[in-house]
Amino acid sequence: MTERIITVGHSPDPDDAFMFYGLASGKVKLDGIVIKHLLEDIQSLNVRAQKAELEVTAISAHAFPSVADKYWIMRTGASMGEGYGPVIISKKYRSIEDLKGKTVGTPGPLTTATLLFKIFTDGIKNVDMPFDKIMEAVDNGTVDAGLLIHEGQITYQSLGYNKILDFGELWEQKTGGLPLPLGLDVVRRDLGEELARKLSRGLKESIDYGYKHQNESIPYAMQWGRGIDYKLGEKFVKMYVSELTIDMGEKGKKALELLFEMGSKRGLIPSVPGLLLV
Repeated sequence: MTERIITVGHSPDPDDAFMFYGLASGKVKLDGIVIKHLLEDIQSLNVRAQKAELEVTAISAHAFPSVADKYWIMRTGASMGEGYGPVIISKKYRSIEDLKGKTVGTPGPLTTATLLFKIFTDGIKNVDMPFDKIMEAVDNGTVDAGLLIHEGQITYQSLGYNKILDFGELWEQKTGGLPLPLGLDVVRRDLGEELARKLSRGLKESIDYGYKHQNESIPYAMQWGRGIDYKLGEKFVKMYVSELTIDMGEKGKKALELLFEMGSKRGLIPSVPGLLLV
């Protein structure tokens, strides 16, 4: 039997690497399928998804409405903040009011962080740049503040930045405790529902393997730790690979629908048809 090659795109981040460790290491196998991994930053994966280049890919939740005709959302693999999320930081300023008329470095037009920035702030300019250049841009004065994603969310305090706003905290207050959907894994519709669900189950098994073999999966994930130590890396992984990552369930689906509704009301995203989770 010829094995089918499925290319999976994900970010070179500890949390994504942890999720895919079981599959990447060959410890979790899918009958008749060979998984090929493509590692790129999330904004690049969002752009690829617009062209439906990859069969399975991580994308920002923000990007889904524009690819909803090409992909289904996997119920496994979502990154959701539970009281934490992207953070606006600055060295010079201390409050959102201070930033009126100023410029914030944001991590890309299709990232969920940038969508949240546009939903919840007014009168503040933004300039998109690679997420790993934002702190540097704050330091050299290119921007007045920065919107941090990935491990920057847990390292900024030790580096002397002021926290201006944590969107995870704000979202939790505004929604009565719903999780904040940040990243999703999606599967291309043309694969058909049966194969789509098989791949979703495979990812679930991979995460399960990672949790049961943390002595293997965490050191593997830390190859993409970008300067954070093992303890912080483990903390970051467990922040974004949670029960909701294993299965977002009704709570996660409801949070996604609310995010899309808010974005649509502000004219920031097209309206989204009913969500089918595979």
